[in-house]
Amino acid sequence: MLIPLTVAVAVAALALAAWCGFAAYRDQPTKDWHFAGMALVTLLALVQLVVGIVRLAGGAEPTGGTAVFVGYLLGVVACLPAVGFLSLAERTRWGSATVAAGAVVMAVLQVRLYDVWGGGSG
Repeated sequence: MLIPLTVAVAVAALALAAWCGFAAYRDQPTKDWHFAGMALVTLLALVQLVVGIVRLAGGAEPTGGTAVFVGYLLGVVACLPAVGFLSLAERTRWGSATVAAGAVVMAVLQVRLYDVWGGGSG
């Protein structure tokens, strides 16, 4: 796995979490700019998915297992679209809070991807 890409996805997700968390604090629902931010972070996650699949196809083996690794990659890609859809259904501050929470989950999933790939084992 590419560590700079993993860090970039995690940092972008945390920035989105802070931005949407601030909107929730100000009692605002998600706005168009928030959805643009979600799209950008999701695009980074899609790049990460492609890089991960290419690495697997090239013969690289994650220490935590291929199925677990692919599951985490797919979960990362699905995370923000899922909470974005929920925020559309909840047009209050809680929609923004939902996106903030989902973005934090996405950042945590980056740590797990790093561990499953073998980054935490030495």
